[in-house]
Amino acid sequence: MEFAYSPKVQELRERVTAFMDAYVYPAEAVFERQVAEGDRWQPTAIMEELKLKAKEAGLWNLFLPESELGAGLTNLEYAPLAEIMGRSLLGPEPFNCSAPDTGNMEVLVRYANEEQKQRWLEPLLRGEIRSAFAMTEPDVASSDATNMAARAVRDGDQWLINGKKWWTSGACDPRCKILIFMGLSNPDAPRHQQHSMILVPVDTPG
Repeated sequence: MEFAYSPKVQELRERVTAFMDAYVYPAEAVFERQVAEGDRWQPTAIMEELKLKAKEAGLWNLFLPESELGAGLTNLEYAPLAEIMGRSLLGPEPFNCSAPDTGNMEVLVRYANEEQKQRWLEPLLRGEIRSAFAMTEPDVASSDATNMAARAVRDGDQWLINGKKWWTSGACDPRCKILIFMGLSNPDAPRHQQHSMILVPVDTPG
């Protein structure tokens, strides 16, 4: 395995490092003060400023391997950039590279239809909304995804969802508009083919 950075990755490492030095680290105290003065879940003005600067600098959606939507990096190439971003408590959010949005966007890129991409993926890619991932359940060992017991049952053109979820990463953010729900949809199938991912708008009744 070749461990040396490619020229592209080395250039991005330098640009991300320079951005962190110039903007992110100096903003940490401001961010902490704005969080303390407001609601911990409300977006802060300084974070929105950082996101705008990162977007203008071309340091946006670096996690996405699809070159037309992100930087076209493999996981191996993205890892050193994530390491640099992780040196600050502000983390990767200024670069639109924070979980659970990263994983959710990758799911949408690969599996969503065009209508779903337009409604959910595009505003996520622009950093206009946030998302959440609803997998963990209180009554099972959720480290094994095959244990999930919340049901997703097809009812005509709709899905009926029943069950309990907790530790739903990102759900308390007021910008969160869409959940990716993991549920048991085919209990008679082989163990690793029993579950489905379903898009659930946060304003869905229930």
